[in-house]
Amino acid sequence: MSTLVIILNIILSAGICVLAFFAWSRVRNALVLFIGLAFGLFAISHLVAAFGLAKSAEGLIILLSVLAYALVVVALYKELLPKRPAPPPTNAPK
Repeated sequence: MSTLVIILNIILSAGICVLAFFAWSRVRNALVLFIGLAFGLFAISHLVAAFGLAKSAEGLIILLSVLAYALVVVALYKELLPKRPAPPPTNAPK
């Protein structure tokens, strides 16, 4: 993979990670948080490659990528689960 592609991947994945954390701070949605974490892991794996360690750290890159994809799968699965209805309001005496 060329250096330009690696640098572009770092910039884009880190940018998505930062944007997702800002979005999560506003909406507090697990989907947004998990996607941000996943792209953070992708950025780390691209950084490893950028430092020329792709061959010697191949296992680490694979682990980071698998964890990132697993985070995305978990986030999407959580969104697909039926939402629990909100508990009825309690009529507490004043």
